[in-house]
Amino acid sequence: MLVEIVAEIDLNRAFRHLQTEGAGGINLFIGTVRDHANGKKVRLLEFEAYIPMALLEMQRIGQKAMERWALERVVIQHVTGEKKVGEPVVITGASSAHRAAAFEASRFLIDELKKTVPIWKKEYYEDSSVWVNAYP
Repeated sequence: MLVEIVAEIDLNRAFRHLQTEGAGGINLFIGTVRDHANGKKVRLLEFEAYIPMALLEMQRIGQKAMERWALERVVIQHVTGEKKVGEPVVITGASSAHRAAAFEASRFLIDELKKTVPIWKKEYYEDSSVWVNAYP
C-alpha cells in the first residue's frame, strides 16, 4: 500500500505502484483544482493537514479497502500547499484481477478520504477566500 502526503502528485509513481502481474484492472481517480466553486471564479486552493493523523487514517481506509475487495494494491496520495487550477491534488487508486473491484475500491477510497481524513482546503476566489471544510 502506498499512502502519502506530498507536495506534488506523482502520477507515474502511483501507476507503477499499482502495477502487478496479477492486476487485470487498474483504476486511478485524480482530483484536480477546478476554476469555479459556489458561483465564484477560483484562483487557487491551499491544503493543510494534520499529517500524522492523516497518514494513519489513510492507512486505515486503504486497509479496509484491501479487506473488502480482492485487491492487488492500493494508492492514496494527497497534497499540501497551494495548487493552481488544473493541478492534481489527490489520487486514489486500486488494482485487482478484475476491473469491478478496482473501480469500486477507488470510489470507496476517495469517498472515505473526504469524510474522515484531517485535510483542510481553503479556496481563493478573485474577491475573497474561505476555508471550505473546517473539519472532516
